[in-house]
Amino acid sequence: MGKAQDKLVDGLYGLGWAGVKKLPEPAAVALGRRIADVAWKRRGRSVLRLESNLARVVPDATPERLRELSHAGMRSYMRYWMESFRLPTMDPKRFSTDVAFTDEHLLREALASGRGVVVALPHLANWDLAGAWAIGHIGVPFTTVAERLKPETLYDRFVAYRESLGMEVLPHNGGAAFGTLARRLRSGGLVCLVADRDLSASGVEVDFFGATARMPAGPALLAQQTGAVLLPATLHYGDEPKMYGRFHPEVEVPRQGTRIEKTAAMTQAVADAFATGIAEHPEDWHMLQRLWLDDLEERP
Repeated sequence: MGKAQDKLVDGLYGLGWAGVKKLPEPAAVALGRRIADVAWKRRGRSVLRLESNLARVVPDATPERLRELSHAGMRSYMRYWMESFRLPTMDPKRFSTDVAFTDEHLLREALASGRGVVVALPHLANWDLAGAWAIGHIGVPFTTVAERLKPETLYDRFVAYRESLGMEVLPHNGGAAFGTLARRLRSGGLVCLVADRDLSASGVEVDFFGATARMPAGPALLAQQTGAVLLPATLHYGDEPKMYGRFHPEVEVPRQGTRIEKTAAMTQAVADAFATGIAEHPEDWHMLQRLWLDDLEERP
């Protein structure tokens, strides 16, 4: 991406943050739907990739059903952006009224244990809103990791935005971030990681909807090294403005096996929890990129 394009992309995101949060909520909702509908009708690369991914999740879906799901998926994706642009100006009381988690006690009990907690989430619904819920409703700040975006100014906007909500955001730069996360967990803190896609060499291969994908080893490794509780969580949207979530049972460290074997088993368990939530609400899974290894092999 060249400097001119960098400036354009950063400017567009800056316009979104500055403009959308000033809109009345019904206007922001309508704008998000209109943008989603236009993008879906154009049948661009991202929409086609979303449909291809959804075909894995709902293998018996007809072409018509896949188009319905991808249309709903694009609306869900733009709802995420509209909400995220508006989050810094949202009344914190709404984090309790507009967001509800099933089995919330699993998080509260894990935090009370003092062991530290790693919450692993997929790209479902609005993970930023879930983070704001944890801070505003549970009353616990947390640490997360953000991938470095191009241009750098766009990455800085993301970090500043998330930090304005009370999150500690670390750059995704390998060992340094891992060490900081481990320290936060050893002091009994909360770490939240989006963990359903990892194309790096350190990713763990998992069976995901019947084919091989690669997911981050970080959540499992952190739990092993620090003794923290590893909780998968999944999200889905309800009618505006409601969002719902679910905490899945703790993924425990296997008693036997090598470190690699334990990491593989734990990451597979996280993937299975993700698959449960995604299968229940496929339209809210914002995976507009290649994920499965055989899809990656299609590239020349």
